[in-house]
Order: sequence, then structure tokens, then C-alpha cells
Amino acid sequence: MISKLDQLKQFTTVVADTGDLDAIIRLQPVDATTNPSLLLKAAALARYAPLLKHSISHCDGDLGLACDLFGASVGQEILNVIPGRISTEVDARLSFDTRATLARAERLIGLYEQANVGRERVLIKIAATWEGIRAAEQLERQGIQTNLTLLFSFAQAAACADAGVFLISPFVGRIYDWHKKAEGRDFVGAEDPGVQSVTRIYNYYKANAYKTVVMGASFRNLGQIEQLAGCDRLTISPELLQKLADEHAPLPRMLAPGKAGEARQSLGESQYRWAMNEDTMGTEKLAEGIRLFARDQEKLETLLTAQA
Repeated sequence: MISKLDQLKQFTTVVADTGDLDAIIRLQPVDATTNPSLLLKAAALARYAPLLKHSISHCDGDLGLACDLFGASVGQEILNVIPGRISTEVDARLSFDTRATLARAERLIGLYEQANVGRERVLIKIAATWEGIRAAEQLERQGIQTNLTLLFSFAQAAACADAGVFLISPFVGRIYDWHKKAEGRDFVGAEDPGVQSVTRIYNYYKANAYKTVVMGASFRNLGQIEQLAGCDRLTISPELLQKLADEHAPLPRMLAPGKAGEARQSLGESQYRWAMNEDTMGTEKLAEGIRLFARDQEKLETLLTAQA
């Protein structure tokens, strides 16, 4: 019998959640995603040392530009070994500034295009705040496709679909973490709140013919991945990808179009903000995720400064 990883690839696009080129080459995903935390880890790898030095030496003292240069350079390296797309993230500290997010996204695309990488191979990752969703809406109209990340609530998913974003990344594991701590118990299989969240979003999108791609992210265990087999895309760490490659039991498809979903919703700003206010988990995890990515962005800037 073929591995669970090969079975998963038959009905889900597998994405590597890493900047580790060796792991990507070994596991052969279609796409790859990065974020400030993963770039910080990549910066510690010897193979990326020349890219760090190049980024700081070509930024004219602008640390934000140095980070973007490094992110785009790592992305280019990854694109050399995958057939699909790379997701590169906008500075999380701009999550509540639509205009600044637009400018940074356009700069990232420009850096890729200067390296002869077409925009069709890049997704710009943006935190799914109201301001980020509005920036993504404008970018999509410009032909720059986006990946809305740090997504924890149904309100975020509904607003993203309504804005016509290309892809969303609901964070399965972080939703699970919050409920596990809040309720003092573990969750397995279909009762996992992270699995339930992505399943609800997937069914809602398919029932209402939204084209936005659902890409489950932030997995804690194989059970979560197995419960979401059939989701449009899943971005998975090298460690869990390797476990899927090592197991050879049957992997049934759990998600597929054609199941019942809720009626289409269209949220204005006040409705979105109220829905988020009522979602304690979504509000807390979005804020925490932005803070954590911001701290790692700052650590990356410190590392780059040390290369000067």
C-alpha cells in the first residue's frame, strides 16, 4: 500500500510549512509557505548565510527592506525546487494599516519580479484583520493573489470569501490549543475544535460556490490532518509530512464538495468587528499570532543588523 502522504496527495494539494530547503527537496510538496517565525529558523541555516549578508548590504539601512529581501530570496530558492507557489508574508506590525500593507505587498511582488519570478508563483500572506482583508481585496484586483493567514474565526473566513481573496489559512492547531487549555481536556478525531472549524468553513465555501481556496494550517498531530483529508490544500510541517510518508494504512477522504453548508453571509465592518468581539478564542488567537510574528520579525531584524 502507498503511504498516507501519497494517498493525501490524490485529493489534497500538499504544501510544506517550512523554509528548510533540504526537507522540501526530500518531501516533494507542490507549494511552500513561510512566515517570520519560519524565516527566523531559516536564517540559522548555513545555506542561507549569503542571503542574509546580501539582504543587509542592499537595503540602504532600511531593516524592513532587508527582511523583505531575505524573505523573497528564500522564496526564490524554494521555488527552484517546487512546481507550485511560495507564500511570503507582509510584516505583521502592519496588520492594522491597509495602506502600508498594500505598499509592502507591492514591494514584495516587485522584488520577485526583479528576480524574474512571475507573480503567478507568489502568494502574499496577510493577517486576516479587517484592514488586512481590505488590502487583500485591492491586491486581488491588481492581479496579486493573497493568502489570508492567522485565521481563527468563521467571521474572518466569511469576510475573506466576500472580498474574493485567493486563499485562506485557518490555524487548526492553535484553535485546538486554545480549547484544550480553556476546557482542560484533549480532543481527538472529529470532535477537535480546529478540525470542526475548517470543516465548517470548507462546507460553507463549497455550498455557496466561493472560489477561495481553504488551506488548513498549524497542525499538532496526524489525526487533525487525517480528519481534513480532501481539504483544498493543507500546509504541513516537515516532521508531520515525514510521519505521513512513513505510515501506510488507508487514508479515507473526509472532506468533499456537495455537503450542506450555511447560507451566504456578507459582513460589513461593524458586523465583522462585533462577530470577532463575540468570539473570545478568535480574538485572543489573532492578537497573539500577530504579536508572536512581530517579535520574530524583530529578532530577524536584529540578526540582519549583526550581519552589517
